[in-house]
Amino acid sequence: MPFDPEAVRDFEHGRWQRAASVYCSTFAAATQPFIDALLDAAGVGRGVRVLDVACGPGIVTARAASRGAAATGLDFSTAMLAVARARDRAIRFDEGDAEALPYADAAYDAVVSNFGIHHVPRPALALAEAYRVLRPGGRVAFSFWADPTENVGWKLLFDAIARHGDPAAARLPPPGGGFGSAAQCTEVLRQAGFAACATRLVRATWRHADARALVEAMQAGTARMAALIEAQPASAMPAIIADIDQRAASYRDSAGMAVPTAAVIAFGIRRQQ
Repeated sequence: MPFDPEAVRDFEHGRWQRAASVYCSTFAAATQPFIDALLDAAGVGRGVRVLDVACGPGIVTARAASRGAAATGLDFSTAMLAVARARDRAIRFDEGDAEALPYADAAYDAVVSNFGIHHVPRPALALAEAYRVLRPGGRVAFSFWADPTENVGWKLLFDAIARHGDPAAARLPPPGGGFGSAAQCTEVLRQAGFAACATRLVRATWRHADARALVEAMQAGTARMAALIEAQPASAMPAIIADIDQRAASYRDSAGMAVPTAAVIAFGIRRQQ
């Protein structure tokens, strides 16, 4: 299937519209441990004008504001924006496209995106837009999930589906880009014009009561992963969940499952002119 940016946009938009009402109570716990590292990489602090791209329910935007930054959130999902505005009415949240930001050149000191850039049809274009709206010397930082070997929940699910389900069942539109390694992150930043590009691996833990809770959180609060889960035959799901439960034994304690997670934080600086 050839790459179609509008097909990717429509798929992602539909998924995030649906996930908005439950995201904060499901998948947000997986992404929140990386927020402070992201904001640190972008130098977000008091008085910094920061744009949070693909802000979703505004969790990162609010954290930036709590640091004293002048924070703005942007997302293409009206449902996500409704959640964000209800959570914090003092913050500005705009509807817009990461590939065509509705802001003037050099309007911000920092641009951040927590697990958002890889959902954009053309990540390189989104980063070029981030470069445009940054002042010279401004910083960009984005996060994406590290390899599944570093993210145990993902690996457990992928492996269980490979053994008991159908990994190709979802029939999703091909993504326009993504990041399979830290090196790809720094390369796309350099291509967008950024200097001093670097990455940092950050590790955390994601807790769940059991395998079923893990799968339900991924189904409720993700896009491509949710589509993969939903595409599995109903008859295969008990075996998939049982497989995860069995192989997650080493991550279980008295409170449930504590699965390791990891993200790559990539960052760069807009060149001085």
